[in-house]
Amino acid sequence: MDRNHQSNGKLGKTEKKFLRKQNKARHTLLRHEGIETVSYATQILVVANGGLGNGVSRNQLLPELEKLGQVDALLMPPNKPYSFVTYKTIEESKKAYVTLNGQKIVDDLGQKIILYLNFVEKAQWKELGLQALPPGLKVVEEIISSEDEKLLLESVNWTEDTDNPNFQKSLKHRRVKHFGYEFHYENNNVHKDKPLPGGLPDICDSMLEKWLKEGFIRHKPDQLTVNQYEPGHGIPAHIDTHSAFEDEIISLSLGSEIVMDFKHPDGVTVPVMLPRRSLLVMTGESRYLWTHGITPRKFDTVQASKGHKSGIITGDVGDLTLSKRGIRTSFTFRKVRQTPCDCSYPLVCDSQMKEPPPSFPESDKEALQLEQKYVHQVYEEIAGHFSSTRHTPWPHIVEFLKALPSGSLVADVGCGNGKYLGINKELYMVGCDRSQNLVDICRERQFQAFVCDALAVPVRSGSCDACISIAVIHHFATAERRMAALQELARLLRPGGKALIYVWAMEQEYKKEKSKYLRENRTSQGRQEINSDPSAEEQFVEPVPDTGHQDSACSVPSINDFQKGRSNSKEVANCKLPIHTNRTSFHSQDLLVPWHLKGNASKEKPTEPFGPAGTHDPSPVFHRYYHVFCEGELEAACQTLNNVSILQSYYDQGNWCVILQKV
Repeated sequence: MDRNHQSNGKLGKTEKKFLRKQNKARHTLLRHEGIETVSYATQILVVANGGLGNGVSRNQLLPELEKLGQVDALLMPPNKPYSFVTYKTIEESKKAYVTLNGQKIVDDLGQKIILYLNFVEKAQWKELGLQALPPGLKVVEEIISSEDEKLLLESVNWTEDTDNPNFQKSLKHRRVKHFGYEFHYENNNVHKDKPLPGGLPDICDSMLEKWLKEGFIRHKPDQLTVNQYEPGHGIPAHIDTHSAFEDEIISLSLGSEIVMDFKHPDGVTVPVMLPRRSLLVMTGESRYLWTHGITPRKFDTVQASKGHKSGIITGDVGDLTLSKRGIRTSFTFRKVRQTPCDCSYPLVCDSQMKEPPPSFPESDKEALQLEQKYVHQVYEEIAGHFSSTRHTPWPHIVEFLKALPSGSLVADVGCGNGKYLGINKELYMVGCDRSQNLVDICRERQFQAFVCDALAVPVRSGSCDACISIAVIHHFATAERRMAALQELARLLRPGGKALIYVWAMEQEYKKEKSKYLRENRTSQGRQEINSDPSAEEQFVEPVPDTGHQDSACSVPSINDFQKGRSNSKEVANCKLPIHTNRTSFHSQDLLVPWHLKGNASKEKPTEPFGPAGTHDPSPVFHRYYHVFCEGELEAACQTLNNVSILQSYYDQGNWCVILQKV
């Protein structure tokens, strides 16, 4: 029966449910992807749920489509939950529409997925454009034999005695062993004066000598890290610490192929296939400037054509499918550096940074100094550019403000450029912010605002009907100071008054859905631009690569932790704060987040720009301190407040949010 043209009889319950789901799929495609379907038959169908992004491979879908007619093309965009099929004739596409609509297909994980088909005038998707391998990167295929691969894998004993200094390290997402020198993940470096006994395994020696002789590598390494990855595991995007290792870094892939993502600071990402028994060689720009990492997933998007092995995964949507990952073991060889790094990329070079990243604060005084330098001073410098990215109010915050009674007195503590001060004209709203330049912008817009610290708001206790604190409390550097900010909000409220609080979330993927921060890559004038702020709507910045590989888990605090004034962070005294790589998941709760300043708003450049002299972008990069909150952390903190009850706690696009009421 034609799903579009029902008979005059009444629709059954199943048919109504199907039409409801099909209509939802149609609206979702239009709203999120800009794909407009049509009500009349065409040769082209969009197959919702039949995409690489939700585990359906070309090998699964194509045979089902070909049963119903001659398929001219099956286009499967990378990471998208839909595909386009073009039939030879309209009659064949109509047959597929009627037959496959609402039918189930089993994906590569064995789960049943229901397909929803709609006609379209044309197949449309965002082209990835032509890409090249990062400069200095090469992949050598079949560099060892399958017999040598077997010997190398058997040489790694994952169950040896724990007293052995090379004993495995169990990180969050992989097993690790070190030879020659141990890599210390707490500071992303090696102890150069404490080599491990035994050096590199004997089995590696002849192999490395052969590669040297054949010109594949230039130096003989003296450090080896062996990683073992189960399907679904990965490693965060990172740059190997400049001061720890020499220019050349090589990695041998054993047991299974993998797609490794290389990312330039301007946002360009290049997925590179590393076949089984291949050698990845990183030198120059690809080693020093581009981050590399492996996305944790069980399937990779790869080229379907059999002739394609190593190299870039192209944007040819007519030649993409899924490849199931196996257990992969990597042998990564490096040469320990004995002198400071003098590379051409000073912004990401720890040897050349004008000053090292700050340490985690151990006292209130140190916390205040950290906030002054990496929060207060930064916002004064970037105020103009920051304001230009803050103009679209968030719906849930608007809903909160519009639900308040007419005539309510509302304080926006940390008001920024005042984008929420004029939402509801029936309210008396006043804003305050630590930044004089942001307050000046508020006044230019005819809003009431003044400068103050969020820990000491000069407003009488119990005088506000409501307060909002949007993306502010995560800038305080200790648990005690974050608690004090919450207590100050509660102090301002009258009995019955409400406060809405937003903070950045550690979990940028929640309930299997990525936040806008992770999933949006905006394109401007042919280049990608990166949004570094989970609470922003249009903040364009460039990423600064991380200098390490640390894995970190989020530990949810108890109420007692806050009552005793303890930070829920790990023991991080004397540890340097990591610099976050924008557009990636958070791997530490306390970190510095880059802001790439556009325009000439800065009086002086705080850092050197990216790239070698004469070729770099002159825009300066600032770093802001953040403590990103784990699930339950904000709620647990609010529960310790006196005379306050929590009305609602929720997650909103990469932010944890609480509405509380004074009782």
